[in-house]
Amino acid sequence: MAKAAQKLVGLGTRLGTSLATQGPKVAGDALQWSRPRLSKFWYYARVELTPPMPADVPAISKGFSKIVDSAKTGKFMNLTVKEAWVNTLVCAEVAFWFFIGEQIGRRSFVGYNIKSDYEPHGYI
Repeated sequence: MAKAAQKLVGLGTRLGTSLATQGPKVAGDALQWSRPRLSKFWYYARVELTPPMPADVPAISKGFSKIVDSAKTGKFMNLTVKEAWVNTLVCAEVAFWFFIGEQIGRRSFVGYNIKSDYEPHGYI
């Protein structure tokens, strides 16, 4: 038992020494590696994740009216396969985010948790 404790203490000493000598180098390398990637992430996050501004409302309404006109005139049938596939994926993404938001809102995967006074009878 004493030998096992000595081995454990020796392991802890070696690990602590290794961490103290190589820790700053590893942290510096990680920071150097992540800095350009994080700057690119924040650039796109600032652009893509901001809510629409009041100045964007006319463009949004114009886009919706174009969709309605496309449905009325049948212009959507002239899309290329790639454009149709992209539109399908965008619609699927919006639907998936809606369903995920619903699950987060009700805090359950299946149905709402409704509390009631009803107690089922044992004979049914």
